[in-house]
Amino acid sequence: MSADQTNVVVTGLGAITPVGADVASTWSSLLAGRSGVTKLTDDWAAELPARIAAWAAADPATLIDRVQARRMDRCEQFALVAAREAWADAGAPEVDPERLGVVVSSGIGGVASTLAGYDILREKGWSRISPYAIPMLMPNGSAGWLSIEFGARAGAHATVSACASGAEAIGYGMEMIRLGRADVVLAGGTEAAIIPLNLAAFAAMRALSTRNDEPERASRPFDKGRDGFVLGEGAGVVVLESAEHAARRGARVHAVAAGVGYSADAHHIAQPDPDASGVVLALRRMLADASLDPEQVVHVNAHATSTPAGDVVECQAIAEALGPASAGVVVSATKSMTGHLLGGAGAIESVAAILALRERIAPPTINLEDPDDSAGIQIATEPTKLQPRGSAPMAVLNNSFGFGGHNVALAFTAA
Repeated sequence: MSADQTNVVVTGLGAITPVGADVASTWSSLLAGRSGVTKLTDDWAAELPARIAAWAAADPATLIDRVQARRMDRCEQFALVAAREAWADAGAPEVDPERLGVVVSSGIGGVASTLAGYDILREKGWSRISPYAIPMLMPNGSAGWLSIEFGARAGAHATVSACASGAEAIGYGMEMIRLGRADVVLAGGTEAAIIPLNLAAFAAMRALSTRNDEPERASRPFDKGRDGFVLGEGAGVVVLESAEHAARRGARVHAVAAGVGYSADAHHIAQPDPDASGVVLALRRMLADASLDPEQVVHVNAHATSTPAGDVVECQAIAEALGPASAGVVVSATKSMTGHLLGGAGAIESVAAILALRERIAPPTINLEDPDDSAGIQIATEPTKLQPRGSAPMAVLNNSFGFGGHNVALAFTAA
């Protein structure tokens, strides 16, 4: 981080996930190694190859106003719940609306609303379609609703980059503050995609685990027996703030949002580049952006979806980008418990990484019974204490990668 660059800090955290309806319950579940994956008992799932998923721990429609809920897709409801928690956690900062921004993304958006609207059109005619159908299905709907909720006029953005969307939103929020466009930004990701079409489509790609008889053991990153990811849902939102603005109002700071690195594989629309060069590039750009020495990095919340190809590539990239320092890094794969929240993944995993840094403990990776021989990095299978490796502030990383070859790496350092 250059001397004249605006420092960005995290002052608020919000989440609703398959293992908790808020940040506190999510974090306690992660530390306890609890899985949120269950069997799908709906009739529509009976013929699917993958009949397991990770539903959110609470129905977001019950946590917001009933009339408002009817006007929003489920993914937008999740975003609102997480954002309200993050805003309250930040102390509901007083900020000029023209200095308040929103960057909240989704990989898929309101696909359930799209399909429901089509069914209504076909069965009942156009006049029965909700006037909110378009705001419910558009991927930027969550950002729009949050800008209205909080009066954010500096900009409302949605960075759609598949499973990297939530992490990219946080990176973009950091850049809004660094560039002087905003003093405070609500940033994160949301997804609600557990529907027949998505499960069928991912199954057709052979991307999902079919360990249907053992749902809690199905998501097993880095394990030799991994056979695909488990679809999850929920949202994560952080409040980003310029360090100066946070200090002026005496805000509690969870962590410093120190750096972000982006890259593209330019290799395949859905498969990672096996030489890991794109991921390594994102990690190195993140280290440079944050002015981090690899020895400062104590923990990585890995993307680690539990797919045969992706997990190994990420291990190789971490080892190459961090060099010898990677031997002392504790890696966790929280998707082993939450499943894969697609566009929401990078956001809730950033929340988990920030909490690991703040509490100095990394959550476990569950279901890792027979580690892949090519992993080559230290993977936590139980809660693991984090210790600084020198006088410089400790740093944690969050990796997120998306179909299309999108790579995003985020760095947070101790406040």
